Amino acid sequence: MTISRQRIIGSSQALAQALDHASNLAHIERPVLICGERGSGKELIAERIHYLSGRWDQPLVAVNCAAISDELLESELFGHDQGAFTGANRRHIGRFERADGGTLFLDELGTMSLRVQEKLLRLIEYGTFERLGSSVTQQVDVRILAATNADLPKMADEGKFRADLLDRLAFDVVQVPPLRQRPDDVPELAEFFAIRFTSELGWDYFPGFSDDAINTLLRHHWPGNVRELRNAVERSVFRWNQPDVPVGQIIIDPFQATETPPEQPKPTAQPTPASTPPATDKPENINLKAATEQLQRTLIQTALDQHRHNQRAAAQSLQLTYNQFRGLYRKLFRSG
Repeated sequence: MTISRQRIIGSSQALAQALDHASNLAHIERPVLICGERGSGKELIAERIHYLSGRWDQPLVAVNCAAISDELLESELFGHDQGAFTGANRRHIGRFERADGGTLFLDELGTMSLRVQEKLLRLIEYGTFERLGSSVTQQVDVRILAATNADLPKMADEGKFRADLLDRLAFDVVQVPPLRQRPDDVPELAEFFAIRFTSELGWDYFPGFSDDAINTLLRHHWPGNVRELRNAVERSVFRWNQPDVPVGQIIIDPFQATETPPEQPKPTAQPTPASTPPATDKPENINLKAATEQLQRTLIQTALDQHRHNQRAAAQSLQLTYNQFRGLYRKLFRSG
């Protein structure tokens, strides 16, 4: 598959160091090994290196080595000719040929068999290979980026990974920090995923997280890293299902029973003093929704005027989060 450019969210020092390292390697025409736990964002680092390199306008092709059996991986990488094996009814162009001139991203490299490793080593050294079932030598110009969560030096010592291939692939190594080493990035990532998901749900705006929810996010260890955080945030927003109330409960484990989100308190009627007779001239045909929206418009406009149209300051003065303020502003001033 060809992977597309995505945003990297976070401003922690640990992430900044990894991004700087990747950026510095972008213009060096050498293989790079990207190491990190599952879900930590290794593919985003590969994208950064490719799009900052001189190959940015050429293909970036990715293959997950763990998702393809040993028998098929060689064909998927190097291609095959018709009749190369049973079921090979036509010629298949492999990932290396599709990435010619660009970059090939090999994810989960540690699962690759020794036989495929040997053919990969030859391609790195000479830039040539043969399709399965063919004696014709193909030549390509491909930069290789590889990612793994395995301990490749240990695997090389145990004979499970070729030491010479590791040496060629690891011109330099980018270490992607796990999310537990980036606690400052957790709220920013959570808000990003929540805003994107509420848009998918059709909400007018994301109402934010409660303090308890933020504390839950910060206390969790996140063994599944950014991928686990995204799933937890989206799940929590979906189950909360109250577009006007800050999300107050984080559902990390979907198998655990959760409490029903509390309903918004309803205003109680004030008792009428005994000495005051009940009013008989009740107003009729009042559009409560329109009147409420008009009041909201007036308050928001007044706050903006008082704070010279600084939306963050205006939101604070109305005791709203910035996202709540932005959502109301879009709803009230841009819908009509």
